[in-house]
Amino acid sequence: TMLFQSSSVVTVLLVGLVTASLMKFTHSIGVILGANIGSCFTLELIAFNVTDFALPLIAIGFICLLFTRSSLYIIGCVTFGIGCIFLSMNGLETLAEPLRTLPVTEYFFQWTNDHYLAGISVGAIVTTIIQSSTATIGIAMSFIEGLSLTSESGVAIMLGANIGTCFTAYIASIGAGKTARLVAHAHIWLNLLGAVLFYPFIEFLAHFSSLLSESPSVQLAHASTIYNVVCSLLVLPFAGSFARFVQFFARLEKDR
Repeated sequence: TMLFQSSSVVTVLLVGLVTASLMKFTHSIGVILGANIGSCFTLELIAFNVTDFALPLIAIGFICLLFTRSSLYIIGCVTFGIGCIFLSMNGLETLAEPLRTLPVTEYFFQWTNDHYLAGISVGAIVTTIIQSSTATIGIAMSFIEGLSLTSESGVAIMLGANIGTCFTAYIASIGAGKTARLVAHAHIWLNLLGAVLFYPFIEFLAHFSSLLSESPSVQLAHASTIYNVVCSLLVLPFAGSFARFVQFFARLEKDR
């Protein structure tokens, strides 16, 4: 996920591997947990302003793409792609500035600041639409820097974004085999249960993250990393039981 810069890509590939019987469903749980952790890497990069390297990376990648040698071409693809991601994130940060001045936006964020469930819903809906939890959290980081969002509201949006990112895998599983659909269900259950577990601790997570950095945007990036690492570590020892839990609810859904 760190290399692809997208947990959705890894999850969709996982659905394909399970469909082709190249991996068992129970073994896919560990990959899903790792993908959630890997998705935090991009946020940490954004938080430390590596977007300044976007144009140099794009330039280096473009030059490497001109060579026919396979190793240079591969380096060019990776470098150009990462540069484009950084550039797009910088665009999201730039977009946040004019949006903050709109009265509707101010009212909207006041609503999310007062109600954590609203923040979770917004994070899930926006991520479902733009198909990127990283982009959604990146937007939230931009608004937190402008003091439009509180840190607690940013954490709530982050929880919702992790739920919304499951939609991509669910779409990929439509029409696939029964086992492949279990991968999408596992991803949904993992992030849904994680959000329910952390909901009472939103303020604590925001406060703990504030001890790690003075920058509000970096705090949200750290909060996302802590959330995904803790959830993954909690589920990992019980991966087999979690797989059976997902299979049980899948059978209930089929029997209805």
